[in-house]
Amino acid sequence: MDLYFAPLSCSLATRIALYELELPAAFHEVTLSTKRLTADQSDYLAINPKGQVPALRTGSGAILTEGPAVLQYVADLDPEYRLAPPSGTFERSLLQQWLNYISTEIHKAVFFTLFNPASPPEAKAFARDILLPPRYDYLFRHLAQRDYVLDTFSVADAYLVTSLNWAAPAGVDLSAWPVLQAYHARIAQRPAVARAIGEELALRPAG
Repeated sequence: MDLYFAPLSCSLATRIALYELELPAAFHEVTLSTKRLTADQSDYLAINPKGQVPALRTGSGAILTEGPAVLQYVADLDPEYRLAPPSGTFERSLLQQWLNYISTEIHKAVFFTLFNPASPPEAKAFARDILLPPRYDYLFRHLAQRDYVLDTFSVADAYLVTSLNWAAPAGVDLSAWPVLQAYHARIAQRPAVARAIGEELALRPAG
């Protein structure tokens, strides 16, 4: 398999899942501003015409995109590990509910706006000060009496911890939500998560 990623972006969640399952994969960094592979400057749009990450080239050579779909595909490669509940169960629908919530309500609605250089200051303030607090309040209540998004660690946690990594760079103080702050610190200490974050941190330019 080949994972096309940008350091510390949403594709980090897929790297975490691959490491949790100890699945072999080659990793190809994408420079999102130019839509080119960082190593050789080849055209990433020839691989994923949407120009976004993650993209996963499967063992058969097929390309799969969109984070929630990629995460579930990876989880199903080793169903006994239970990074995702079995397909067709209500628990799998709950996983999809949470992946969709993180993707649409937090990743795209809030952090895409905060990190997009084309977003005007008013849009960024609205995303940070109006949109984000009730969404974090909802997660705060959900995680107040549990260790994980579902009953056990799943790809939803891989995605959520990835999105929580973005809080500080976006000027969001997680101490206002101590449950989320503690969850983030705890999940980030898992060996696969710490390894993935450390490797991608090393790829970010200094300063």
